[in-house]
Amino acid sequence: MPRRHLRMTGPADTPLGASLRKLRTELGLPDDFPAEVLAEAVQAAKDPAVSAHEDATDLPFLTIDPPTSTDLDQAMHLERRRHGYRVHYAIADVAAFVRPGGALDTEAHRRVTTLYFPDGKVPLHPTSISEGAASLLPGRTRPAALWRIDLDNEGAVVATSVRRALVRSRAKLDHAGVQRQIDTGTAEESVALLRDIGRLREEQEVVRGGISLNVPEQEIVERDGGYGLEYRAPLPADGWNAQISLLTGMAAAHLMAETGTGILRTLPVAPDGAVARLRRSAEALHIDWPHHVPYAQVVRSLDPRKAGHAAFLQECTTLLRGAGYTVFEHGELPTPAVHAAVADLYTHCTAPLRRLVDRYAAELCLAAVAEQDPPEWVRAALPGLPKEMADGTRRANTVERECVDLVEAALLKDRVGEVFDAYVVDVSEQEPTTGTVHIEEPAVVAPVESDHEKLPLGERLQVRLAQADPGSAKVLFAPA
Repeated sequence: MPRRHLRMTGPADTPLGASLRKLRTELGLPDDFPAEVLAEAVQAAKDPAVSAHEDATDLPFLTIDPPTSTDLDQAMHLERRRHGYRVHYAIADVAAFVRPGGALDTEAHRRVTTLYFPDGKVPLHPTSISEGAASLLPGRTRPAALWRIDLDNEGAVVATSVRRALVRSRAKLDHAGVQRQIDTGTAEESVALLRDIGRLREEQEVVRGGISLNVPEQEIVERDGGYGLEYRAPLPADGWNAQISLLTGMAAAHLMAETGTGILRTLPVAPDGAVARLRRSAEALHIDWPHHVPYAQVVRSLDPRKAGHAAFLQECTTLLRGAGYTVFEHGELPTPAVHAAVADLYTHCTAPLRRLVDRYAAELCLAAVAEQDPPEWVRAALPGLPKEMADGTRRANTVERECVDLVEAALLKDRVGEVFDAYVVDVSEQEPTTGTVHIEEPAVVAPVESDHEKLPLGERLQVRLAQADPGSAKVLFAPA
């Protein structure tokens, strides 16, 4: 099923909030941190290892995150140069707080990722670090892995470096606010340059043959004393901000490749059959896709605010299945080495507060620039990281799927038997009578089962709600 996101606004003391808390228990997720982990975190927060960090607090960094976020991994400062641009990108230096082999490190390897629920999260690190001493909060001096990436006038990379530094964010912005400032011409230069550099990087993505999917998010909203589900189409600023993170992930991957040791985020090219299947879906959704036009070009032409386009974007995510983490040593790149959607070497390195592997990627890159061997604790952990990350990612996907199922069932429990307009966005190749439908109102993406007839991939279909019970029966539709 396509990957989805849920965000909840409003109070948590609702029946839905209680159900979500119960789900945490049922899934057997990590609860409170052990006492020794909390104690080590408090001590590390008081006395981080920053003796090797340069002072870069003169750079006026800013962060761009959801308004309620407090675990801030990245801060940026963008500059125009005589022949291009300079990207300063500060990534929280978690290694300044986590001692290899200590209680914090052991617990992080047990948790692997932060797990997100619509009403909260199960963090990778104690909040004294992830939302306190290591978070790039405004007005606080923080240790960081500070990237400097120079671009030419077309947005292509001409130089890359990374070093440990102390940084200080001046402002915490959100995507809607950044978009508003840019649209009204009130943005300071560093913010305004996000659009210029973001667009250039999007053009570079086109040249590479890469693709970014602007899949609408499902958002839980308050409505008439209750709640509902709506789609939130990404803003251009979301995409520009993501391009800075992608830029850094590619720069990091190339540094690793040059030194012969690293861990990549890889994705094989989708098989011809999957692309042909997507073409049939596009035809059914009346999306123009001439045979000479590449898939990536079609996706870039879509408007996620349109129901048919949003449904097709959901279907496009099926081409991204199979992503994983791959370690390489002794200068031998893996096969495949490239992430097919990025269309380049790529690694995860920009979210160490929320993802275990990013701490290791940062250390490999810092060692590469310093022309040193990676720390032994990094080398020792590398072989096991792909499986750890696969297990952690699987757990995160389970949480996401169960949350979506729960919220949709709670929303629809009193509407069993009603008929809805839908698009069929996925059909099982093994069982073509089962699949997934995308409903515009309410914003639901859920399973559908037909008794006998094959489901029409990509086409409009009226469906009847067959079951919805947040306590037992997940949402299920049937052709009307």
